[in-house]
Amino acid sequence: QVQLAESGGGLVQAGGSLRLSCAASGRAFSSYAMGWFRQAPGKEREYVAVISWSGGSTYYADSVKGRFTISRDNAKNTVYLQMNGLKPEDTALYYCAACRYTSTMAGNYDYWGQGTQVTVSS
Repeated sequence: QVQLAESGGGLVQAGGSLRLSCAASGRAFSSYAMGWFRQAPGKEREYVAVISWSGGSTYYADSVKGRFTISRDNAKNTVYLQMNGLKPEDTALYYCAACRYTSTMAGNYDYWGQGTQVTVSS
């Protein structure tokens, strides 16, 4: 069992930056791949970024490539999402999730946090 808690969301102007954190409790965090997903009002949840259990492999949605960076610190049981160059279309509820293998498909993830709101004003 893994419990996840996101933090770091907020209101920022376009072009600004935010760093999201996801703290995990429970055993074997380092054995899980971790992903960030987001859901805007009236839209389906979409994949943002994924990192393998070791941190050696990362994957990004085309819409955030070059602007967002996912990382993890297994000693701290935490995964991060550094978001730079934020755009109004990045406004969404951001979730972190844990999966037993590396996947960009939300349906494959076993554990989810409650989400943290990111709002980007124009």
